[in-house]
Amino acid sequence: MGLSIGIVGLPNVGKSTLFNALTKAQNAASANYPFCTIEPNKAVVPVPDERLGKLTELVKPQRVLHSTVDFVDIAGLVKGASKGEGLGNKFLANIRESNAILHVVRCFEDDDVVHVDGSVDPARDIDVIETELIMADVQSLENRVERMSKQLKGDKTLGPKLEMGRKMLAHLNELQPISSFPERDTTVARELIREMAMITAKNVIYCCNVDEDTLTEDNASVAAVRELAEQRGAEVLKINAKMEEDFVGLEESEIDEFLESYGVTESGLTKIIRRGFHSLGLISYFTAGVKEVRAWTIEDGFTGPQAAGVIHTDFERGFIRAEVIAYDDYVANGTEAACRAKGVLRVEGKDYVVKDGDVMHFLFNV
Repeated sequence: MGLSIGIVGLPNVGKSTLFNALTKAQNAASANYPFCTIEPNKAVVPVPDERLGKLTELVKPQRVLHSTVDFVDIAGLVKGASKGEGLGNKFLANIRESNAILHVVRCFEDDDVVHVDGSVDPARDIDVIETELIMADVQSLENRVERMSKQLKGDKTLGPKLEMGRKMLAHLNELQPISSFPERDTTVARELIREMAMITAKNVIYCCNVDEDTLTEDNASVAAVRELAEQRGAEVLKINAKMEEDFVGLEESEIDEFLESYGVTESGLTKIIRRGFHSLGLISYFTAGVKEVRAWTIEDGFTGPQAAGVIHTDFERGFIRAEVIAYDDYVANGTEAACRAKGVLRVEGKDYVVKDGDVMHFLFNV
């Protein structure tokens, strides 16, 4: 199980620069003109987790594997994208495949970097992108409703879904995203949203690309984004994409020292990856042995068998029990054997709900 985040925004807001920094590689074309990104770029980024580092120090395994996030750098959308303007529907389809959206918003002034609409106005820019995403959902839902209307004569069970589709369509036509649809959590609505991979139902994180002076103190543009995000119940992060790109190749100590000089305690990239990971309610549990220390991604609320199934489906089918050590107990005692001797290694059954940071070993029948 992983998380795919689509990076969206107008042209020249810093998406590709951010992507370069996220992937620690200069492999997304950055240029000062619209549509320089012709094909979506995809990369797998490890989720920073200090707990994994501490377990590695204790166990000294042959290899270490992090939980990961897939980032997709999607070409700059413009007004009319849902009707094929700019690079249009091809890239809207790529957003549908993502689990969440990172909406990069330009919040800095720079005469040397062309803005596609001639000025910096975060609220306007966000509205342009979100309107296009809404209209893309409108088009796909209109087609689906039309098909279901024709199929209803032969399949009466489609009635509830058709009615829900019409309600959703009315909501979208008021330029409101599915995330604010009052009935979005009903069984029928959830099924329709999942089947259609509706863009505006996805979690959104607004990423303000700022200059160095704004890293510690918000400017008017960032304040505008925060106000809008509060209305939508979305998160806001600040980042200087060019600075983060310049960090590529530097040692962690050098990066920490540089950030400290700006009064910042953590890299913006680290925040993006972590927030993206947790925005969908994902957590990690660990397996720890001499061959491998590894973080496994699961949904918060998974039971022992479900967590085991992430390793292999046979583990879930044949689940007998799990040996569980809380992360803090493992670190406090240093080894699995010491945890067992102290009585902090627990044996849990099929109903156990896995906690974030659990160190686990599964017993199962083949």
